[in-house]
Amino acid sequence: MKTVQVKEQLDRPLTEAALDDAIERGRARRSGLNAISVSVQQHCLLIDFEDGSAVLLPVKNYPEFDGFEAADFNQLKVGFAGTALCHDGKDLQVSIAGMIQASKPLMDMAASVIASRNGRQSSVAKALAARANGKKGGRPRKVDIAL
Repeated sequence: MKTVQVKEQLDRPLTEAALDDAIERGRARRSGLNAISVSVQQHCLLIDFEDGSAVLLPVKNYPEFDGFEAADFNQLKVGFAGTALCHDGKDLQVSIAGMIQASKPLMDMAASVIASRNGRQSSVAKALAARANGKKGGRPRKVDIAL
């Protein structure tokens, strides 16, 4: 077995600056859905996110909430680092991403946004092909065919 010497000692004292830096790195690393609150508005769940956006989901589309009374909806809270809705009394944890995925209109819109974003991206191969095509005079013009 090969022995390796440690170059940097990791047992440094913890300072406020190092702790603040670690907390900031953790916040920067968080990604995805990070809900901060949930409320009920006219038979819909309003889920607010860290960036100020929100989504309104009709309760009737989610069988997990069948049998819920108004008081039960008021006891819903955000859990699992902002990724789920939780109700302790009913032992319920529902993924926010799963709720959004269950909505066909939201998924269609997400697919459209992703397709639009991906279509704007240019890879190295695309750039090289565009340059080569430009040297040949560019895209051929459409020819009108008279019938």
